[in-house]
Amino acid sequence: MENHNNKANMVASLMAVKQKSGKTFSQIAEETGLTNVYVAQLLRRQAQLKPETAPKLKAALPLLSDQQLHEMMEAPLRSYDPNLIQDPTVYRLNEAVMHFGESIKEIINEEFGDGIMSAIDFFCSVDKVKGVDGKDRVVVTFDGKYLPHTEQKTEHMVSRLMRKE
Repeated sequence: MENHNNKANMVASLMAVKQKSGKTFSQIAEETGLTNVYVAQLLRRQAQLKPETAPKLKAALPLLSDQQLHEMMEAPLRSYDPNLIQDPTVYRLNEAVMHFGESIKEIINEEFGDGIMSAIDFFCSVDKVKGVDGKDRVVVTFDGKYLPHTEQKTEHMVSRLMRKE
């Protein structure tokens, strides 16, 4: 597992490659077939590069070294910097989720049942659209698999079933 300093150095080197390419996350996403947020997650070492995607990413960012690609294919240390909340954009996103979260939860429960949206089997993208007033608007899409809460019956607990054998 990578430590914090190694991760920071790796992220800095990956972001330098992106900057030298002159491409946006959305352009790289289009070339790789990934979402723009997932591309950012890969370059920030918050997601694992899959072997079948590596050639596409290398084609989109030719300055990526084989060593960088190899490291990106290792399971990342998915971390969160608590100081990040001080950034106005991150703060507003957090505020929006906190403000609308209870209503979103109730609608998920009403539409799907007692459960949650996965953040593992999850897609996220950011898009730019024109509003009805002609001004730019940010569209953040959260697309997560529904995971129902299960009734916890002892007869379904594998650990209990194994004890009876």
